[in-house]
Amino acid sequence: MSGFAAYLVFFLIMALTYSIVVMGLNLQWGYTGLFNAGVVGFFAIGAYGTAILIGPDRSYLIGGFGLPFPIGVLGGAALAAIAALIVGLATLRLREEYLAIATFGIAISIQLVALNFDSLTGGAQGLVGLPRPFFNYFDTPNNYNLFYLGLVACITLIIYLGLQAALQSPWGRLLKGVREDERAAASLGKNPTNIRLQVFVLGCTLIGFAGGLYVGFIGFVSPLDFLPILTFQIWAMLIVGGSGNNLGAIVGAVGVWGLWSMSGIAISSFLPVQYQSQGGAIQTILIGLLIILTLLFRPRGLIGEVDAVSKHIK
Repeated sequence: MSGFAAYLVFFLIMALTYSIVVMGLNLQWGYTGLFNAGVVGFFAIGAYGTAILIGPDRSYLIGGFGLPFPIGVLGGAALAAIAALIVGLATLRLREEYLAIATFGIAISIQLVALNFDSLTGGAQGLVGLPRPFFNYFDTPNNYNLFYLGLVACITLIIYLGLQAALQSPWGRLLKGVREDERAAASLGKNPTNIRLQVFVLGCTLIGFAGGLYVGFIGFVSPLDFLPILTFQIWAMLIVGGSGNNLGAIVGAVGVWGLWSMSGIAISSFLPVQYQSQGGAIQTILIGLLIILTLLFRPRGLIGEVDAVSKHIK
């Protein structure tokens, strides 16, 4: 496999993993109007939960249960769901900017715990040497990466189809009713708070599940993987792709991750060495510019909710 092909496989694995995160956020914001500014925190819980469950036993660390990867990734998603339930019970009565501030603060707290709880998370060094699922069945890393790409693609398709089926059901219509007018939904005998809690937990479960897939591919995890910039990237993917549309979430994830990756390669290739430490700022500026252009020319994103409805009518 050529160098370009190998990188393309890596790129698609990461893009599809992030697309699962974006679909989880889209369920919360695009369909229910929940402003979750703490995406990276639940991604970190799923990643660290998976790493602790599947990692080898180390005398100086808590955990290292050596469980099979499928159990580990489901366990990480379950931990994210439990955390979301606790956070949701405490915050979902808040509205708009207050909910955003609360979830952002929680994400920062989770990142600080990962950085300082050395005996559980490995601290700043993180957890290294994690087993990659089914790696021993393949003779080369490239063949394994192709397998993992197929695995992540299948999981992404299953999640997409499952969400589509759920969102086209009466439950999905109820979510939009709560988003548009909670009082009207309550007047029909529905409980908007319970609906919001359900969606918050389900969305964070998907985000945590994606964190487990990320760990399975990378083979290590550290606090530097979960800086607030990742929340910015995920929101950019949803805005560019189009909220209220899961296909838009996937397109946005691939597009924004492509811009981030290609700009990083260009910076490392063409920018003088003494200026490359500022390259991350250039990448962030480019993503910000993309968001501005999207809001100016495609306010609902590349494949927004109205576009999906119009296509269905036609």
